[in-house]
Amino acid sequence: MIILCRATLVALMLAVTAIAPAYAQEKTGLKPGFVLAPGTARIVLMRPSIRVGAQSTGGMYEPNADWTDQAKENIATALAKAQTGLGNSVVGYVEPVGAGSAKVAEYQELFGAVASSVIEYQFFKGNRLPTKKRKDQFEWGLGPDVRTLPGLDKADYALFITTEDHFGSTGRKMLQVFAAMARVPITAGVHKGFAGLVDLRTGELVWLNADMQMGGDVRDAEGADKRVRQLLEGFPGKPIEAPIAAAPAIASAH
Repeated sequence: MIILCRATLVALMLAVTAIAPAYAQEKTGLKPGFVLAPGTARIVLMRPSIRVGAQSTGGMYEPNADWTDQAKENIATALAKAQTGLGNSVVGYVEPVGAGSAKVAEYQELFGAVASSVIEYQFFKGNRLPTKKRKDQFEWGLGPDVRTLPGLDKADYALFITTEDHFGSTGRKMLQVFAAMARVPITAGVHKGFAGLVDLRTGELVWLNADMQMGGDVRDAEGADKRVRQLLEGFPGKPIEAPIAAAPAIASAH
């Protein structure tokens, strides 16, 4: 009986996978001709936008302050380790106060909106806008006024990062299983992340790595490390990581 139940559950999960909606085929965009040589630029890492919560049975986002605080701490630690390996001078952003802080928050929201648009209308070929169909075209940006943000006057680029996780509740996961029986596509959980490099001279988005199905549970240190590695995968100017050397063979005793 137990084996039968397990087989049924596996079949249902396979059905869920089979009817799940198709997501973006591409995850990275680079402005044509853009090259960032190591050691040539000063990059400011903007304070990441991080949201973590639960997904109710009905699919609504329910914020969780404890999870979000833990994720902020874990991702900050992971980014601090990753900053030295990006090939250029990467410094943390010193947050302004007052009106300047509100303006920074507006640009963080704008970056998230632009990254979502890139996924929808550039990375997903089936939904690509007519103006984005030309080969090797990648023209997106936050506008030239981004360089007027406090503290960016001596920097060349700004690195924006956004992560958002909605962990599916038990009710949501059960709904997903039963919906699969009716061949209705319902997903459980949201795990999206965007990392984008903005040229502060022009406001152009010169590189974006964005995925609606990021890995790594940001609520623990190991998961946050994985999330940050995925966010910064293919970062311009980042030295090629050396492959992990194979362990030396142990001589057999004779």
